[in-house]
Amino acid sequence: MPTVQGVINSIIFKNDENGYTIAKVNSGNNAITIVGTLPYIVEGQEYNITGEWVNHAKFGEQLKVTVIEEIVPTSKAGIEKYLASGVISGIGPITAKKIVDFFGERSLEVLDNNIERLNEIKGIGSKKIELIMRSYSSQREVRGIIMFFQGFGITPNGAMKIYKRFGGNSINVVKDNPYILTETITGIGFKAADNIARHLGIDKNSTFRIKSGIKYIINEFCAIGNTYMPMDKLIAKGKEILEVEEEALNSSIYEAVIEGKLKVEDIEGSKGVFTIPFLYAELGVTKQIVTLAAAHYDEMDINAEEEIRDFEVKNNITLAISQKEAVKGAVNNGIEVITGGPGTGKTTIINCIVDIFEGAGKRVFMAAPTGRAAKRMSEATGREAKTIHRMLELGAGEEDVELYRSEEAPLECDVLILDEASMIDINLMNNLLNAIAVGTRLIIVGDVDQLPSVGPGNVLRDIIESQAVKVVRLNEIFRQGRESMIVVNAHLINEGKMPMLNKKNGDFYFIESGEGEVILEEIVSLINKRLPKFNKKWNKMEHIQILSPMKKGIVGVDNLNKELQDILNPKIKGKAEKLFKDTIFRVGDKVMQTKNNYNMKWTRYSHGKEEGIGIFNGDIGYIIDINEEEDKVVVNFEDDKTVEYEDMYLEELTLSYAITIHKSQGSEFPVIIMPMFMGPPLLMNRNLLYTGITRAKQLVVLVGSPKAIQFMKDNDRSFERFSGLKWRIKQIFEA
Repeated sequence: MPTVQGVINSIIFKNDENGYTIAKVNSGNNAITIVGTLPYIVEGQEYNITGEWVNHAKFGEQLKVTVIEEIVPTSKAGIEKYLASGVISGIGPITAKKIVDFFGERSLEVLDNNIERLNEIKGIGSKKIELIMRSYSSQREVRGIIMFFQGFGITPNGAMKIYKRFGGNSINVVKDNPYILTETITGIGFKAADNIARHLGIDKNSTFRIKSGIKYIINEFCAIGNTYMPMDKLIAKGKEILEVEEEALNSSIYEAVIEGKLKVEDIEGSKGVFTIPFLYAELGVTKQIVTLAAAHYDEMDINAEEEIRDFEVKNNITLAISQKEAVKGAVNNGIEVITGGPGTGKTTIINCIVDIFEGAGKRVFMAAPTGRAAKRMSEATGREAKTIHRMLELGAGEEDVELYRSEEAPLECDVLILDEASMIDINLMNNLLNAIAVGTRLIIVGDVDQLPSVGPGNVLRDIIESQAVKVVRLNEIFRQGRESMIVVNAHLINEGKMPMLNKKNGDFYFIESGEGEVILEEIVSLINKRLPKFNKKWNKMEHIQILSPMKKGIVGVDNLNKELQDILNPKIKGKAEKLFKDTIFRVGDKVMQTKNNYNMKWTRYSHGKEEGIGIFNGDIGYIIDINEEEDKVVVNFEDDKTVEYEDMYLEELTLSYAITIHKSQGSEFPVIIMPMFMGPPLLMNRNLLYTGITRAKQLVVLVGSPKAIQFMKDNDRSFERFSGLKWRIKQIFEA
């Protein structure tokens, strides 16, 4: 990385909240612009600056700072000039001269260590001294923290995150426990924390380090969908990453158990290690499922057979036997699961159930995990449906995020219908069930053959396989479904059969293509020219979505987004853009939030001004502004929430012209295009292919190798998820 030495000539912009700064630097005969998290730099001060050159669309070449070191003057003249520059509030040229005349070359040392000695100088009043002490102390604190962490390879942006979390005590907190960074600071992993620990002299075999490493390993394992880690896997991974003996690992695990930080349980004959939050989440879901299944419900004066007949006549339809069973089950049971693929009539059943309960004077709530799924539920039923987070009334407490609806303040409804349940992870389900009062009927609807939730757990499948609740499986495809090759092929694939391709006037097409670059060219042609020409109602940005099985590779999501951005939202003069790490964000870009952020503030203007917090994994929106002065990227999401992203949150945002199939769960798009290529067997499976094609409402286009389609539909292997929920529920009912 290039390094320059220069004097700050002028500070063009500084955001006091996050420290983002734009400044002009005189370096030799050159004037350069620097940008970055630089909260403490001042005009007139000299620095060594390391970074990378970037080209800004409007302002040209800039040095994006990764490391900055203050060059402190040592001569009396240099110190006086430094202090006179305005570096410290309360010290101007006259006061600077007084300080240097009195303390000489020791002036900066005095300010650092004995600033109260300013009282010894005649002509500097007590109020001015108080202002100087406050300013110098604050500036020195931030500068010292950033300098400290820069020494360990932490960027100024990362150091500011640490400072915002721990304040002036940041260095002491991290010295006491470097590994706290992995738990509290987004973007700082175990390796970075371990590097700090090593430089601080923490022994490789210290129990403290091993315990932190164990927690990190379990959390990483749970981040890919598990709620616990098998003991044998934990020991093997611990030996590999921490480079310590098995005996030390076992000892640290059981010390953590005694301290109440981990729990080891025998699950179906094998030892599993839980972190406490996931343990409590599983226990909470188990308790509520068992309670709802076993509770006594008041019999309602409803003749289900008559109600079903009335619904059939009113809607001019005939329900299948399994659909009638599902409706009766909802009336007669406290909790029921309805599962089935596309075209099997899940929405019709929901409409019938709602009609019956509302006709009986019952209050019915409807919810889904994502905004898109809730909106689709509302459109299909003509009634309000909310996201689970919104229904639980997400709010911010004094220290943490709170859900207002809970055991103490349950949801005020008689019936709760929950759609797209395959997407719900163990934590969200626990929060939801905690807010359901005993006596409330719960109807869980979802497609168990889709991919499981992005978050930890295997909730829908575990509840079904526990055999503790009423489950109705829908298998019959109805007339409208039989007319769609998307629906027909989804069921064929689910049965391990080859889909029917390129049926005339159909909605499911396959374009055979070569590898990599050839598939990419075909996809670009489809989205940019052929499909919008085929149907003029399809907007290439809004209606056509690329779904890829993987992130990496030529037709992986990362590369597809770069290629499609250049075509669908190209760089043009006057259009604002911002480089963050290796991603260019540009006004007009289609973007996605990649993790739940319960603290992110949003504003909605559709019906007056409404404010709230919480942006969630999978939310899709468009960049409507890049505020260059305040260095903020402004995104308008599909539910009309407008959010301002500062630098520290941009890592949660990604381009979404192409998204992974996993990230598409719960969403539907008019048109989807999927590249078909050979990849890792555990990833390229039937489950993934099935989930991908069922995201389309009007058209599916597969591009690539017929061998890849054949392989995926034959491959029913998938990543094993380690979850104890099914075992817990079965254990109670069997007892």
